[in-house]
Amino acid sequence: MGEAKIKFFKALSDSNRLRILKMLQTKPLCVCEITNVLELATSTVSQHLKILKEAGFIIEGKDGKWVNYLINPRPNDPRISSLLSSLDYWIADESAIASDKKKVLESDRNIICSK
Repeated sequence: MGEAKIKFFKALSDSNRLRILKMLQTKPLCVCEITNVLELATSTVSQHLKILKEAGFIIEGKDGKWVNYLINPRPNDPRISSLLSSLDYWIADESAIASDKKKVLESDRNIICSK
């Protein structure tokens, strides 16, 4: 089995990474915002983001003082887009996903990140 395929499924094998992907489908977020929603240590969230980035699911972009993470709009491998588009089918009905989306939409990074 190809190394890329294994990397894709390893990236998707953690519930927090799935939650991050669903949050990023709502809007681009910085580490502070993701940390706030997941209630995990910043180092843990950074590690999850690194795995998702290395697998090609997300990218980061600088926006002034912010480093935003967002869903990769043009992944090198078309299977990534296919996997991302099927997330709703598999996990959209999870209560944590709905709760995360609500928190993301209500969050204010200027308040969260100044703590």
